[in-house]
Amino acid sequence: MPMALYPFWADELQAPWALGMFYAAITVGSVVVTLTSGWIRAYRFHGRAVILAAMGWGLAIAASGLSNSLIIVLFCLTVAGASDMVSALFRGAIWNQTIPDELRGRLAGIELLSYSVGPLLGQLRAASVASATTLSFSVTSGGLMCVVVVGFLALFLPKMWKYDVQTNEFAVREREIRKNRELS
Repeated sequence: MPMALYPFWADELQAPWALGMFYAAITVGSVVVTLTSGWIRAYRFHGRAVILAAMGWGLAIAASGLSNSLIIVLFCLTVAGASDMVSALFRGAIWNQTIPDELRGRLAGIELLSYSVGPLLGQLRAASVASATTLSFSVTSGGLMCVVVVGFLALFLPKMWKYDVQTNEFAVREREIRKNRELS
């Protein structure tokens, strides 16, 4: 999460006038995916989508750190935002398909903690690495670390990679429970 570096990044690219575009780029990518998200209903391998989207975020962030072109940096940040929204939509779908109602409150608290603390820690990492090295190295290394960590975790979470909304035991069970509630 390189947002703490945006003012310095805009200066480094000799485009301080584009600072607002830096802040908007991730949101633009998210909005584009949201407006075109109808295809998500037809894609059944939600776990794979989450993993690939998280890796897409990392690759887009890494690519943005390698560029000295404002347009390419903004494009990469937009792709990162799109990847993040794909991940969020599929994570939300998995959440709604598999989590029993009685556990949702507790898990929502944990999820809120990760959403509020994770990006802030990412900004702290980005700023710390940039101050010790360069902005480009900080952004690129952060993106690559994301790809490596997600890939590593995917190896140890094969059920996540194989998660299929039509056959996953938890999704099938929750679907049956909800169907029975509706019939009652």
